[in-house]
Amino acid sequence: MTLKVGFIGTGGIAKAHLNNLAKIQEADVTAFFDINFEKAQKEAQAWTSAKAYTDVNEMLDDRQLDAVYICVPPMAHGEAENAVIERGIPFLVEKPLGIDNRPTEILKKIEQKKIITSVGFHWRYQEATRRALDLLNERKLGMSLGYWMGGMPMVPWWRVLTESGGQFVEQTTHIVDLLRYLSGEVVEVFAAYSQRVMHEKVEGTTVADVGTVTMKLENGSIATISNTCISPVGHKVGLDLYTDQGILEISSAGLKDIKADTVTEYKETVSPYFVEDEVFINAVLTGDSSKILSDYRDALITHNVTLAANKSAEIGKPINLKELSHT
Repeated sequence: MTLKVGFIGTGGIAKAHLNNLAKIQEADVTAFFDINFEKAQKEAQAWTSAKAYTDVNEMLDDRQLDAVYICVPPMAHGEAENAVIERGIPFLVEKPLGIDNRPTEILKKIEQKKIITSVGFHWRYQEATRRALDLLNERKLGMSLGYWMGGMPMVPWWRVLTESGGQFVEQTTHIVDLLRYLSGEVVEVFAAYSQRVMHEKVEGTTVADVGTVTMKLENGSIATISNTCISPVGHKVGLDLYTDQGILEISSAGLKDIKADTVTEYKETVSPYFVEDEVFINAVLTGDSSKILSDYRDALITHNVTLAANKSAEIGKPINLKELSHT
């Protein structure tokens, strides 16, 4: 069986998924929507039976799709999800889920219709992550340090707080999600953000360009995740786990297991993006979503941690996640 797949949004991350789907025999991309119709047309030309659309609802009704990828900027979430959910179509949506609390209402609709979902937290699919999980079964975690240290993506919406949600929501959410997956649930956050450089260098910048978030976890461990977008060179992106037997360093390149007398490195051999797409397509084909590592419900927890961090930075006080969930 071949699945008819549609795309809402044709930016850089959409192209990464498209490259993967071209290698998955069971997936046939047949429809594209983008607010820039020319971009949708260009992508459609690469697929034998694909068509470009200027309206999401027309696309969904015309093509009778089996699965949809939603790859839109943070502020654009909501309309696309609702249109797909209304028709009961399984979907993979890229992070972040949005910039506000609307994903909570979207989740209710998903669960009413029992729709298969996947969210683009590809770090969960890394071989390094799986190996770290296994090693943590034999070790006691004390604390975690996370990083996203680099430069500012120059897409206009990224530097506007009301459009991207800021770096912690839009980008560093990957590290927050990895922390949750490996270290446990976050119960409290205390954040400090500042504007140091980019608001002077790039006109229209309203996002903070440095920030640190300290977290208490349910299991008693603590974590700090820092990010910056002021650097002219890319630096550290990943998560370090400090345990009673040494340090586990996770990056996109793989895992480094540092002990008192040995350092063992494990390099990534498979693209986690590809694994993520393969798992999603297989889940839609079989109806078995058990291998999806981040569905919408789970991703919403990560989203709420990042929103709580923004709120903490705004008011200058810690935010208790459990109290927040009851307000």
